[in-house]
Amino acid sequence: MKIKKILLSTLITSVFTTAFAADYPNRDIRMVIPWGAGGGTDGIVRKLSVIAEKELGGTIYAENIEGGISAIGVMDLMSARPDGYTIGSLTYDSVVTIPWQNKLKRYDLNQLDFIARVTSEPDALIVDASSKYQTYEDIIADAKANPGKIKIGIQNIGSRLHLAILQLEEKANVDFKIIAYPGGAAAQKEAILANEVDIVTTSLGDFSGLLDDGKARGVLEFSAQRNPTYTDVPTAYEKGIDLVMGSFIVLAAPKGIPEDAKKKIEAAYKTALESDEFQNWVKKIGVTPDWLGSDKANTWVNDTKINLHTMMQDLVDQGILKR
Repeated sequence: MKIKKILLSTLITSVFTTAFAADYPNRDIRMVIPWGAGGGTDGIVRKLSVIAEKELGGTIYAENIEGGISAIGVMDLMSARPDGYTIGSLTYDSVVTIPWQNKLKRYDLNQLDFIARVTSEPDALIVDASSKYQTYEDIIADAKANPGKIKIGIQNIGSRLHLAILQLEEKANVDFKIIAYPGGAAAQKEAILANEVDIVTTSLGDFSGLLDDGKARGVLEFSAQRNPTYTDVPTAYEKGIDLVMGSFIVLAAPKGIPEDAKKKIEAAYKTALESDEFQNWVKKIGVTPDWLGSDKANTWVNDTKINLHTMMQDLVDQGILKR
């Protein structure tokens, strides 16, 4: 009798799974974007989703749930039913900053299945168009000759931009004068144009307006491959510096999403990312398509979090950063 029940249960599960796979999706899929409408992440995720839904054969609608530097939206995703009809997007703060702060006990990345990493947005060294620094080598040579004199504008103490410059100092054996401009790239733009700082570090996309107008120049990007928009900016790897730093977008679902649904979603977004429509569009905004599938995405997210938390703890131990 027990054997018959087990066989019947297995048969029912198999029939349900097959029916689910064949029928999925049979209703709209909700894409949680944990940032406000109109921002960079919102624009990229919406563009990808519009293309992906054509491949998936169902509607993907975006829902912006902002607050808590993405925590509110991500926790909404974590608590959703793992049925394949709620997915979401996470960024650097979702993966690194919020877990580091450790103030939200319900915030646990282990409650998610990561579907794919879709983009990278490396940070860069950017100077005013009239700067004497034409190359990365110019900056390093001057930094060695004048330790602590070159002023570099970042956005926040303890931010990924701060971590990038501290790593650059260590790897190049130089010292900069780091000046923080909290609140985003707008203050950095004012600072570089007013000659308050010699260099700023943020993404090339953040400075696209000034770069396109010829008022600023990218000198080095903290990446391993050249930016598809600003192809004239060399990478750190080209200069022998093993330094990759920047934001990113990863797609995720509540833990336990049916494997067939996850694979269909992954395939649809991969096709969308590789499409001419997306590739041509993304070249205009300075963001690099950077696919990493579900077979590696979970490990990548975990390793990224651990490695950056280790660096941040080192800053705490040195008294540079407060936790």
